[in-house]
Amino acid sequence: MLVGRSHECDQPEWVQSLPALSEPAFDISVSSREIDCEVNRRIRSGQPIYRIHTDRILALKPDLIIAQSHCEVCAVTPGDVARSGGPIPGARVLPVAASSVAGVWETIREIARALGLEERGAELAAREQARLDHLRARTAGLRRPTLVVLEWTDPIFPMGNWGPELVEIAGGELVAGNPGRHSSAIPAEQLAAAGPEYLVVSPCGFTLERASRELAVLERYSWWSRLEAVRSGRVAFCDGNLFFNRSGMTIARTAEILAEILHGLVSGEPTEARHWRWMRDVAAAGGRPV
Repeated sequence: MLVGRSHECDQPEWVQSLPALSEPAFDISVSSREIDCEVNRRIRSGQPIYRIHTDRILALKPDLIIAQSHCEVCAVTPGDVARSGGPIPGARVLPVAASSVAGVWETIREIARALGLEERGAELAAREQARLDHLRARTAGLRRPTLVVLEWTDPIFPMGNWGPELVEIAGGELVAGNPGRHSSAIPAEQLAAAGPEYLVVSPCGFTLERASRELAVLERYSWWSRLEAVRSGRVAFCDGNLFFNRSGMTIARTAEILAEILHGLVSGEPTEARHWRWMRDVAAAGGRPV
């Protein structure tokens, strides 16, 4: 039933064989500071953050176009689709948004209803919630170390939306963040003052390799070497793009990754080295995962 994807849709791997129908409207290989400045400039000026390949969409003749309405920055929105050249004949645009774990499951059910697969959607959401319930039971009674998860490094953005719920399920205590609300920038000194035992670096849209390069950015902060998490070697760099920034089918795995980082609890196959690495390993590789 799926005939196209956004440029960011890459899981399961088979979807990468489908045509990509969008792309960033500017160079995203620049520094995190430059990306942040350009995104803010485009928002202020009304310029697009993404380009939509309307001609490719028209050729595919879809019945349904799914877009997210939660955040103007993170991915293609219904507004982006509308501005790209007007409505697509015969296609319904379904906007989905989630700021909580319950909201993620509801978006899955929404999409299932739109496809006429309501029962399968409900079963899928229930199965993934059961994974979270199982993990919560495994971490119950463990000491809850303090933690900050960064969704951006320059400026500093601690995690928001559904992320804090995953930290709680994984057995951690978040000391900076925005449960149920968008992630927003804080003064860097606020992170230093929070003094978390663990720090997880998972910038929005960055793969593990790209996130690892942010070590050099963080090392430029004057307070970096004084952080307890840094001094004790409890800084993990993660694939934020696949796990920490997506409100979809990977959130249960995200919680399992956090439990592995915080408590050494492994669910299924170990995720260290594949989806996350300790700072010492990133540093040893010169800012790249080994």
